[in-house]
Amino acid sequence: MTRSICLAVAMLLLLAPSAHAALIDWQAELARCRALRENMAPLLQAGVGISAVGRSNAAVRRCVWIEQRAARKKIPGAEPW
Repeated sequence: MTRSICLAVAMLLLLAPSAHAALIDWQAELARCRALRENMAPLLQAGVGISAVGRSNAAVRRCVWIEQRAARKKIPGAEPW
C-alpha cells in the first residue's frame, strides 16, 4: 500500500510541471482562425467537404474551440464559426 502511494506521488511530481496550461494569445489565435476560415470558405461553398479540403481536422476543431471560448470570455474580435 505504502509503495503504491509513493509511486503515485512520484508520478504526480514528474507530471506536475508539464500540467500547467499555456497562456492563449487570443488575438493571434483569432487571426489564425479567421485566415483558416477565409481559405476554406470558397471550397466549402463549392460543396467540397472539410475532410477533402486538405486542412487538418484538428486545426478546424481548435479554431471552433478557440472561438467558442473567446466568445464566452467576450474577447474582442471573436466570431462564431
